[in-house]
Amino acid sequence: MTVFDTLSGFFALGGPVVLVLFAMSVLTLTVTLYKIWQFSVSGVGRHRVLSDALHLWDKGKQGAALTRLGASRSYLAPLLGNAMAGSQRPGIEARLDAEAGLALASLERGFRVLDTIAQIAPLLGLFGTVIGMIDAFRSLQEAGSSVDPSLLAGGIWVALLTTAVGLAVAIPTSMVLTWLESRTARERVFADKALRTVLVPEMAAPEVADPTYGARVNA
Repeated sequence: MTVFDTLSGFFALGGPVVLVLFAMSVLTLTVTLYKIWQFSVSGVGRHRVLSDALHLWDKGKQGAALTRLGASRSYLAPLLGNAMAGSQRPGIEARLDAEAGLALASLERGFRVLDTIAQIAPLLGLFGTVIGMIDAFRSLQEAGSSVDPSLLAGGIWVALLTTAVGLAVAIPTSMVLTWLESRTARERVFADKALRTVLVPEMAAPEVADPTYGARVNA
């Protein structure tokens, strides 16, 4: 028996609800792989170079901080470059907060899809179970006085199959979403601290920041 035959038999038992849940599981896997790739490319969680640059900036070594920041491939590097280049501009804090929010929003893209699947999958499974139970008891009624207990038992376990599939889809999806949200939350905390460090350094620097740095990083 091939995998296709096994899946076909499984879908035949569970009905269209199981087919929908299977499609949702494929969507969950696709979104998860995309987010892992996106986080890796964006440098999420890799803050060593940024932390070095911020430490130098905090100690008043602006030139060294800009040089060190140029070695970072993090998605936050252009934002911090703009912050360092325009740290003395009036109103720069509100603008940087808005840009940081936009950058973090891109990391959260796809979270709503995972959240929807985590909430709907158990309900779909329960819906399939209710439909299956209705069919089982309808078959029991049609059997009349010659009731076969195995007929009822078989209908019930098939009906409960959809609930099990729904939970099997919802639980991993919820776990993945929680993991992604926790990483994004840590990024938000780091970005906020980094911007505050640039705007209010511990030690004033005698050096003048390169005003063209932000443009060069964004380019």
